[in-house]
Amino acid sequence: MRETSRIVIVALLLLASAVLSSVSRASLQAENQDSSKRGFLIPSSSTMAHAWDFPKNPMTDTLLDEGALGKRIRLGFNIFMDTPGYASRISGNGMSCNHCHPNGGQREKFSPLLGVAGCFPEYNRRAARQFRLEDRIVECFMRSMNAAAVVDDGKNRLTSESNEVLTVAAYIQWLSQGFPAGSKLPWRGQNTIPDAHLIPVGKLNPNAGKRLFMERCSNCHGEDGAGVQIGDKDAGPLWGPRSWNDGAGAARTYSLAGMIRYAMPYLDPESLTDQ
Repeated sequence: MRETSRIVIVALLLLASAVLSSVSRASLQAENQDSSKRGFLIPSSSTMAHAWDFPKNPMTDTLLDEGALGKRIRLGFNIFMDTPGYASRISGNGMSCNHCHPNGGQREKFSPLLGVAGCFPEYNRRAARQFRLEDRIVECFMRSMNAAAVVDDGKNRLTSESNEVLTVAAYIQWLSQGFPAGSKLPWRGQNTIPDAHLIPVGKLNPNAGKRLFMERCSNCHGEDGAGVQIGDKDAGPLWGPRSWNDGAGAARTYSLAGMIRYAMPYLDPESLTDQ
């Protein structure tokens, strides 16, 4: 009964959000017409009503041909949106790329990927070496999608030359068309809490965090953090075997806090304080 009540509440909130955002949706669609030239992103204040808005969408782009590259870009988009469904060989949990990069990697202040292909090669501090885009994708698969649990050093290897990696890279490169290599992207690194507002981890109050989670997050993510399916919306699992492993960026307290601060709750984004 409690589960049914929660789903009804979320459905009603989502309906209200959709009604309230109808004007902004029309504005988004009008602006999309020239999005590729301006680096358009879905605003960080947008609610769940805009979860399936894509300023650039390879599935509907009439300029994208039906050749081998076009097919790879579209498959890359599908892997991005539904990693377990389209890349099961390397999927070790229930996460998809889109959980951490919503709107197909085109949402403001939530690790958008528009133009980022031109930022590589880039020095990776964790690995202490230069990374190509494909190297970075491997790291995401291994940690955020927990591919580390299902791949091996034999025939089921995951490398920067693996088909799944190259296919997702093709999609990100397509998103980056029009941005010269080395472009300064003002939307990178915007989902971080200012250093002056950070609280030392040892002074954080888990009990207060739990209360906030139950009040503001559990309707979509469930009391067990496993995520609730609401229509075609899939709230990502936050812990447990279907979530990221402890090597993922989201496993870091301040990184996850930045994601939450600027994107959640999805029905009322940016309503939480830094603390």
